[in-house]
Amino acid sequence: MRVLAAMSGGVDSAVAAARAVDAGHEVVGVHLALSAKPGTLRTGSRGCCTIEDSHDARRAADLLEIPFYVWDFAERFTEEVVETFVGEYAAGRTPNPCVTCNEKIKFEALLDKAMALGFDAVCTGHYARLSVEDGVPQLRRSADEGKDQSYVLASLTPEQLRHSMFPLGDSRKSDVRAEAERRGLAVANKPDSHDICFIPDGDTKKFLESRLGSTPGELVDAETGAVLGRHSGVHGFTVGQRKGLGIEAPAADGRPRYVLSLEPVSGTVKVGSAKDLGVREIQADRPVWPDLPLAEPTECVAQVRAHGGTAPAVAEVVNGQVSIRLEESLHGVAPGQVVVLYRTDDEGDLVLGSAKIASTTAA
Repeated sequence: MRVLAAMSGGVDSAVAAARAVDAGHEVVGVHLALSAKPGTLRTGSRGCCTIEDSHDARRAADLLEIPFYVWDFAERFTEEVVETFVGEYAAGRTPNPCVTCNEKIKFEALLDKAMALGFDAVCTGHYARLSVEDGVPQLRRSADEGKDQSYVLASLTPEQLRHSMFPLGDSRKSDVRAEAERRGLAVANKPDSHDICFIPDGDTKKFLESRLGSTPGELVDAETGAVLGRHSGVHGFTVGQRKGLGIEAPAADGRPRYVLSLEPVSGTVKVGSAKDLGVREIQADRPVWPDLPLAEPTECVAQVRAHGGTAPAVAEVVNGQVSIRLEESLHGVAPGQVVVLYRTDDEGDLVLGSAKIASTTAA
């Protein structure tokens, strides 16, 4: 097959490309330039898509003796990922930009261009597995549960999965680094990137304020209605947040307060105790099904964050929306997050589908 290897400049994508070469595919490497003004150096383990990263990707491609190109997707990334991120926060929702990037950039824009150029598949360094049942691709958790990235890939359509390759799905991260060392790849010990790639200093609140400015509102006790303070915008908060609330006086019981809900129209941020964060029902829209939609109530595991936030559940489709009843309460579940549904079979954890959280019901 003709395979386009997306090479970020990290160890995972380099080893994934190497394995595609070993498998006998005709491989071409490509680095995506996602910023019009990329930094020249990474800040510790934060950030990605820097000039240094593109150089690392090129060096890996040279070692593998494969052609290498840099494709400019900066404008598309800004429109699809950055502006969506800002808009969701302004609306009082909590987005996951990695999900958006995989959906709109790596497996829409990139895959579409790859197909137009005659490639058969796009290869990435994601930790996830693919299997095929009755000709339908099935997305599964990786063998390394601590690095599993099936959550951020769960919005991919069956057609996109059909043209995807995840060579690291059966590997553990430690083994991948050891393999990179054996292959002589200079990125073998390069630190992983963390946080949001387009906010390399990790200060999301400052980034959002630079885009949205100040939209003052009140911090309100959800139980008593008492005004506890003021803030510069709901975009500075997310459901489940405890630190940085700017409330001087402690709660009556002396325990911390948490953000329970955001009301962007009125600018109200409601806060309360940890016990009020529990959620037992989730309503989600815009579902994506790797196969067919759920035809009846289905036992599964619901996951609401990329790492953690899982609970046994029963999910069903009601009027096009996904209704999820959790058997155990989850905390810090926010509208705008993605919920992914899994079911375990003989081959491991299978992704049944994903959807955007629209609303929740307290425990």
